[in-house]
Amino acid sequence: MSADRSPDAVYNRIALLRAEQGVTRRELADALGVHYQTVGYLERGEYNPSLHLALRIAEFFGLPVEVVFSTRPFPRISDAARPAAADPPADPPADPPAVAG
Repeated sequence: MSADRSPDAVYNRIALLRAEQGVTRRELADALGVHYQTVGYLERGEYNPSLHLALRIAEFFGLPVEVVFSTRPFPRISDAARPAAADPPADPPADPPAVAG
């Protein structure tokens, strides 16, 4: 998704969700009753879904529509997974004291 998208762009996580759930574009398209290329256009942000289609896509994945679609770019998952460089690694937990028996 490029930074030069129109102000009415709709961002989505369709490709990520398809990958997580092992669903092909064609399988999603068949379930939604659209052409498989429509799924590609949606994923690339070349086409904004109707409200009805957005709700059906969210329902297909079993998620609230706001988890799948947004008017703002989603944060990159790889950025959230990386610890900040200034954060020292956490100390391992201490061993519990031995119990005398």
